[in-house]
Formats: sequence, structure tokens, C-alpha cells
Amino acid sequence: MPPRLDELTMARRAASELEPGQVVALGSGLPVSVAAVLPPDAAVQLLSDAGALGYGASSDGHSSTGPALASPDGRPVALQRGGAVVGMVDWAAMLRGGHVDVALVQPARVYASGDLLGWTTAATPGLFAPGRTVDLSAGGRKVIAMLPHTGSDGSPNIVADSSPVADGRGCVNVIITDIAVIRVESGALVLSEVAPGWSYDEVAAVTGAPLAQASNLKEIAPNLEALNAERAGKVFSDGPSAIADLHDGATVMIDGFGGPGGMAHYLLVSLRDQGTRGLTIISNTIGIARSVNFGTPPGKLAIDHSILVDNGQVAKAIATYPVSPSMSNPSSFELAYRRGDVELELVPQGTLAERLRAGGAGIYAFYTPTGAGTLIAEGKESRVIDGKEYILEQALTADFCLIRGHKADTMGNVVYKGTSRNFNAVMAPSARITIVEVDEVVEPGELDPELIVTPGMYVDRLVVRPEGFSPYE
Repeated sequence: MPPRLDELTMARRAASELEPGQVVALGSGLPVSVAAVLPPDAAVQLLSDAGALGYGASSDGHSSTGPALASPDGRPVALQRGGAVVGMVDWAAMLRGGHVDVALVQPARVYASGDLLGWTTAATPGLFAPGRTVDLSAGGRKVIAMLPHTGSDGSPNIVADSSPVADGRGCVNVIITDIAVIRVESGALVLSEVAPGWSYDEVAAVTGAPLAQASNLKEIAPNLEALNAERAGKVFSDGPSAIADLHDGATVMIDGFGGPGGMAHYLLVSLRDQGTRGLTIISNTIGIARSVNFGTPPGKLAIDHSILVDNGQVAKAIATYPVSPSMSNPSSFELAYRRGDVELELVPQGTLAERLRAGGAGIYAFYTPTGAGTLIAEGKESRVIDGKEYILEQALTADFCLIRGHKADTMGNVVYKGTSRNFNAVMAPSARITIVEVDEVVEPGELDPELIVTPGMYVDRLVVRPEGFSPYE
């Protein structure tokens, strides 16, 4: 038989499946080598469950931020410029929430249906031991399986009949082995590339499932040139251009607390001037900064959600504090609600935070005791768990998110200042398009990776608040 591909050549072929701008989660085993073959400053971000987002192989065998920063196999890694340190909860949320473009795994077997069996599960018959494989299989928009084509005894690792126990069902899109590249298309296996010297008949002979031949069958020849592309720019010249596609009827997340701090005032003014209507606003408050006047200079009014309400742009609010604490000084939203001009969905503050977090983490509903037996529970499913009543709450997502950060780099990594972090950070992952207003934008690597709160993978657009802009009018 002709020679088989070595581990690094397999890794290069896997890397050639990647596209600039993608977030790529690596599993243990063969996928770990992808970090070693990527071009310097490749326009992709690798994600490890050991705490690194945006890393590469370590050249000196040491982690760039201490001994704990590692690949999925525990090897020390170096953060690239613009990399961030994340926790296990963040890693899982990135996968569940659909934020990971590609997941690379090494299973023990792959089935013609696209199912896969993890090596830990295969090694422990009768005991399901999935580890991270289940998360990777379910979370990547595209799943690439890397494995030897055959076992040490010559038996095929790609087989026809699926196992009753599997770590992923119908999840594999591409199979890369030491002799072939096979694509899973509508439940069928299509051989698209072969290792040098190998033929279709030779590959089919050691494959345990029917194998169709692509019309343009070719030899494996990895090409990583596309990954040298420059990253797409996220910095917009001004607020109006950053929100130009925020359409009528959109659902928009906007931070808000008791005072004016933490709100994207410049973006709010841009949205008011644009005149977009029929908006559903998700926020902790819906325009009470003007009513309470915390920190507001005499003779001024804080810029908050009220400017959208007063302009007739808001159709509904999902909020915790929709009314002023002062009966003599009602908020604009409160007056609009009394007139019947707007709708309201009232949400307890902690439940709002969790509904936002769940939306970004791919958790579509959850049970909570908060609100059970109150008006909040009306019309909602409930159940008794361990003798206590819980109600079912739905996750929240949005078309757009307008939030306030302190400083960001050009890759979209954001740090906050003081209490302005409150709802901004939990909103960022939960919107289809997240737009952040900051005081300053710096180059990648100028932010401490340990202090990055919102990784750039969640941020689509950045705009710098103009010098001299006032959050009051």
C-alpha cells in the first residue's frame, strides 16, 4: 500500500477547510496539531476548553500567560495578539450558543449517517464517557472529524451502521483521515480527495461503508494561503453608519440602570435621528434615568430610552423597571403605556439577566422559582421540583444590541469601566448584530487578555463616542 499522511499533513489539510474570521474549537488528539500548522497571524481564532481563545502553538514550550493556559491536550500555548482568557462556562456557552464556526474532533469511529463515537466512549464499553466530544459535536456549525482510516488491527474506522451509543448524531460534515478526505452529503459518503499514490478502489477497500466517488476526485494538497487574509474591519466611522441597517420592527437590546452610566448614548441619538420605528426594546429600565436624575447636571436631561419613546419609535418593552420611582415625575414610557401606545412585558431583574445569558448560551428555556405564585407567573408553565414551585422562562435574543464599553481593540474585544458593565456584557452574546460604543479603540494585544470581558467573537461593530459628546441634553 502507498504511504499514509503524517499527523502534521492531516492537520494542514484540516486547516485548509477553515476560512478567515472563523472561531474554531479544537478537541484533543489530532486536532491539537492544527495550532502548529496555521500561518502566523492567521485570521482565525482557536478555542480551547482549557481557557484560551485566539492562541497558537508555543515556540518555547511555555504558556504566554502562565502554566495554566493550555491546548485541549494540556500542552502550553501562546495567546496571539487579541487573544483572551475564558472559563469553562464561557467555552460551553460559545458552543451551545452557535458562536463557534468549526469544531474539530478525533472520534474512534464515524458512521455513514454522520454520527460519531468518541474514543473515550469506545474505550469504555457499557459506560458512556463523552467528555468534551458531545459539546463539540453539537456546537460547531461545521464539524470536521480527524482520525486514522483504519485501526491498529486493520479494521475500518468509517463504517455503515450507526451505534446505539453515539457522542454525536448526524453532526459530521467532513472526514479527514490519513488516506482520504470524505464529505458527508445527505447521509452518504463521498470521496473527494485521496492521499498521494492512493486510488478510489484502494480507499474503498478499507472503508466499512459505501463510498461514492466525487466527479472531480483529486490528490490531497493542503493550501493555507486563504488564511493569510486581513481580518474584516469592525470599526465604523460614526454612529449613523454603524446602525444604518437597524430596520423597522427590530428587537434591540439596550443597557440601562438607574442612572445614565452604561448606556450607548451616542448610538441612542443616532437611532433617534434615523427614525426607525416599531422597535421592541429589551432593557433593565426603559427610560428612568431622566426621571431619577442620578448624577445629572442641573438644567440637563439624561439621554436614555426616553428619546426613542418620545419620538414614537418604540412599540414594546421587555423590562424590569418601566416606571419612575416618583409618581409626580413619570417616565416617557409610563405615560405612553397609560395612553395605550406601547406594550410591556415585565421581567424580574435577575430573571432578565438569566434570560439574556441563556439566549447567548443556546439555552432556550429554564425553570426558576422567581415569580412563582405572583402576577409574573400568569400564563407560564410551572412545575414542582423538590417540593418547590418553579416557572418556565424563555431565553431572550435580539436582532441588534447597542451597548456601551470603555475600551476595545480592533478585533472587537471589550473591557468595561465600573458599574457600566452591568447588563452590557450579558447582552453582547445574545444578539445577531452587536454594536459597541466605546471611548477608545486600540490595536490587538494592547488589552490585558485576563481583563477582556466580552471577547471579539461576540462583537460585530465598534464606534468611538465623539470627543466632547455629552450624555445629557
